Amino acid sequence: MPTRSAKEKAAKRSPGRLSAYREKRDFTKTPEPRPKVGQKKAWRFAVQRHDARSLHFDLRLELDGVLKSWAVTKGISMVPGVKRLAVQTEDHPLDYLTWEGTIPKGEYGGGTMIVWDHGTWMADGDPHEGLKKGKLIFALNGERLKGHWHFVRMKRKPGEKQDQWLLFKGSDEYDLGATDLEPVATELSSVISGLTNEDLEQRKQIRPDHKAREKIRRESGSKASDFSRIPGAKKGILPVFIEPALAIEDDNPPQGKGWLHEIKQDGYRMQARLDGGKVQLRTRTGLDWTKRFPTIAKAMAQLPVSSALLDGEIVAQEDSGISTFSALQSDLKSGRRDRLGYFLFDLLYCEGVNLTGVPLKHRKTALEELCRSIASDSPLRYSQHMDEGDSRTIFAHACQMGLEGLISKRTDAPYRSGRTESWIKSKCALSQEFVIIGYVPSSTSRQAVGALVLGYYEEKELVHAGRAGTGFTDETALALRSGLESIETTQPKFKRPVDKASLQNVRWVEPRFVADIQFRGWSTDKLLRQAAFKGIREDTAAKDVVLEEPKGPTMKPARKTASQVNLTHPDRILWPDDGIAKQGLAEFYSDIADWILPHITNRVLSVVRCPGGVGKSCFYAKHLWEGADKSFVPVDVGESEPMFAIQDLDGLMALVQANVLEIHPWGSRIEKLEQPDRIIFDLDPGEGVEW
Repeated sequence: MPTRSAKEKAAKRSPGRLSAYREKRDFTKTPEPRPKVGQKKAWRFAVQRHDARSLHFDLRLELDGVLKSWAVTKGISMVPGVKRLAVQTEDHPLDYLTWEGTIPKGEYGGGTMIVWDHGTWMADGDPHEGLKKGKLIFALNGERLKGHWHFVRMKRKPGEKQDQWLLFKGSDEYDLGATDLEPVATELSSVISGLTNEDLEQRKQIRPDHKAREKIRRESGSKASDFSRIPGAKKGILPVFIEPALAIEDDNPPQGKGWLHEIKQDGYRMQARLDGGKVQLRTRTGLDWTKRFPTIAKAMAQLPVSSALLDGEIVAQEDSGISTFSALQSDLKSGRRDRLGYFLFDLLYCEGVNLTGVPLKHRKTALEELCRSIASDSPLRYSQHMDEGDSRTIFAHACQMGLEGLISKRTDAPYRSGRTESWIKSKCALSQEFVIIGYVPSSTSRQAVGALVLGYYEEKELVHAGRAGTGFTDETALALRSGLESIETTQPKFKRPVDKASLQNVRWVEPRFVADIQFRGWSTDKLLRQAAFKGIREDTAAKDVVLEEPKGPTMKPARKTASQVNLTHPDRILWPDDGIAKQGLAEFYSDIADWILPHITNRVLSVVRCPGGVGKSCFYAKHLWEGADKSFVPVDVGESEPMFAIQDLDGLMALVQANVLEIHPWGSRIEKLEQPDRIIFDLDPGEGVEW
């Protein structure tokens, strides 16, 4: 089982609470602290004197491991009732409690910044509730600011994108009078270094990586004007990470003009950031996986641009040319790199120009032009698309070739984070991510798993989704058992009741890991049908796993059969290692009825019944038993008791109801018992025989 390093966990926290701070800064240009979410030790505060386009003071209050931040015009007043406008900005990392320096002109917040005051703060009541309701009373105990203040949020006006607050002091022993000189006017230096903003300005700090960018631009001939002329493009800073666009699911791809269709790859979604020859590869949740894919990073560094942000998918392609997630996981574990590929399908930023507002058709044109320089032996691939022809026919051909499916995208749409109807995925086979909440030990290997017990979250409550008992290699089954044993726990609380039969032999585990599962559909009681394990998703947090609700009828329950046989105990597990229940066997036979019935109907049958499942008190039966279903047809073969045959789907379902796991038909039909029309060879090679 994979383990997550402390760095990855920190990175996982960071993109959430500090994503706005991260996206507005290029940390190769600015010496500001990189975003790191800290652990709460005490509530601290800082006030920074910020000489940017206009002089203002930034108030930063520690809360939940980050600094809640406001830009306060004219500074914080010590005179009761004097109101100051405070514009709420993005959360900042804790490093800002002590950071001083110069942000280059042209960058977000360009100018000088000193720590004008610092100390501790306390809230009157719960600060989370106060900030949520828009009224917060708090006290500052700093070197220059002491006493308590009031924060009141104002109603947003049309066009305003940020919350605006009024900040004013309450009456206490630290009050100043209206004619008194205030600290913001008399104190101009840092409480840490003693330097002023003017002192920092005179130092003229040089922007990091500036020379590297210029060198690449000169050598490649790449320039911002090539991209700034694209309709919808605008100048901007290079983000560290942008929350990726995601697709909603539908049974079939959309038809008509205005859509393009790409092959759906089966790998890891990855965002590539290039800056001055340096490359970062980040997962869809912002984890830095650059070191996991060194060959991809090296190839990205060869692109003829000095700065860019690209979206794509890293895959492992098998000999057939088809990508599979299991192959990718195998290669990551073994260190194999020769079949890794990075399919690039979007260009979000390039050479100082933000392209997220550009229609997709223009972004892909720019991306295709950029990819023309890629060498034939490079792992980088431009993701081709189809925008002509019938989408349903394209989808059918993709499925016949064994591909994952299609991703359809609106050609006129800008790049938008999160799930929108601008991107639609159509899968050839159903697949989704589920939380691993338990496992059933293998009955054949003491150190392996036989099946995984799965779930998902619905309104933050856990929902039982059934089991996956296939898809494991021997090595994977052993690794899963080893990793899950260490986090065993008691049975979790489920949002809805779970049938007792589904809980048999389950060892529950903490919901830490996420599995990629392929399945056939859903049973009428919302359990997975014929679920198979594809791999562990290390780029997804368990708490984020919810049920994907497609637009089309993909999620409809399994079709009801024409059989009139009523299954009792449908959740009884018949194959513990595979997690297959009686209901699953019935559904499987129903799906393949047209193929199996011609070979077993109207023939005398001998069967093996296993009421407790495989390996538990199984017995051979060839004569009709007491209470046998009426769909069984008695057949006189000259013995003391009649044997039996079945004639239709009802008979096959009656075999399932009787827990029949082996069906052995005669080679002749019941109307001509002495004239066989087929012969069956039953081969039982010894265990030592090599094939």
